[in-house]
Amino acid sequence: MPKGDKSSYTDKQKRQAEHIEKGYEHRGVGKGEAERRAWATVNAETGGGKKSGSGRGQAENHAPARKGGRLGGAASASRSAAARSASAKKAAATRKRNTEHRG
Repeated sequence: MPKGDKSSYTDKQKRQAEHIEKGYEHRGVGKGEAERRAWATVNAETGGGKKSGSGRGQAENHAPARKGGRLGGAASASRSAAARSASAKKAAATRKRNTEHRG
């Protein structure tokens, strides 16, 4: 099986990777990097490609999926209250401007 071949993955794993990839792209990560991260997450959760069959399953580890969400708050927590407040005010103004444009 050549490197990068996804034939041994289940349809569910492929859907998971696609969904994770879209999430990364939405946050501004490049296409290639998003795909790499998505498959790394699926591999970490499910243990790589899986084939169906009785007794072949392993429990999924959801810690890798939760990890990203927990890390996201660390940057905000290290900033001062004034900096967070200024950022929140700027975001609110942007949202207000955008809703006015949409009509």
